Amino acid sequence: MFLKIENVNHFISEPPANGMKYLGFERLVLPSGSSHTASSKDFEIFLVVLGGKCTVKARNKIFEKIGERRNVFSGKPYAVYLPPRTEFSIEALDFGCEVALTKAFIGESVDIEPYLIAPSQVNSGKWGISNYSRTFHQIAVDEKHPAVKLMVGETFTPSGNWSTYPPHRHEHHNPPEEVFLEEIYYYRVDHPKGWGLARHYSDDKSIDFAGVIRDDTLHLISKGYHTAVAAPGFMVYYLWFLAGEERVQMPYVDPEMRFVDQATKMIKNIEDNLSL
Repeated sequence: MFLKIENVNHFISEPPANGMKYLGFERLVLPSGSSHTASSKDFEIFLVVLGGKCTVKARNKIFEKIGERRNVFSGKPYAVYLPPRTEFSIEALDFGCEVALTKAFIGESVDIEPYLIAPSQVNSGKWGISNYSRTFHQIAVDEKHPAVKLMVGETFTPSGNWSTYPPHRHEHHNPPEEVFLEEIYYYRVDHPKGWGLARHYSDDKSIDFAGVIRDDTLHLISKGYHTAVAAPGFMVYYLWFLAGEERVQMPYVDPEMRFVDQATKMIKNIEDNLSL
């Protein structure tokens, strides 16, 4: 499912209304001096500061003046883990803030306290090669940043490049080959007129979709292979988050596209040798 968020300061998409079993998404834009108070209810949440600065309070914890990037294209993020059934507040500072609440339905209390992830704790690197290379931020994907189900990160796809390529899925639960995970992409583009394309399809052809990525687009992926490309001249960002049967990423690459992974190894070997 593709949703375009139309310039609203508060947007919510939650299961089961959004067709997902676990995943929900909420985006808040708060002007300086304003605040937002809520409960995580039956969701665990990673609050990701997309831009600006804020103070977050949860239970007896206060995370003051977090956020150092102007927008998603200007640095690594701060994030805060919020366990289920937790009251929390967000106070916007300086020039205001924009935050994303990535959510996974848990339905029970958990033995994890709210905690902060600073930019220095966010792992970064590059996936792919050539015109399907992209950079990433791994915000919380393993036991270093505990959660019950939720994993979250960011990907930056350069002008003209493909991302999540070759396409993969995670719809069946038969480890170690594949683990069932739902996923949501929240897309941003580095220019108001910028765009990209997303391809989403399944083996049984019940999903066979190509859509235009605009700034503030939400892509809900409950099953099927998926990939995206940035139009030349623009960078496409997406905040990605997953939840499912296990808190581990085990993507299943489209068998018809697996030769690309072999080509990646060959190209990398050539580049490494040329650099000697």
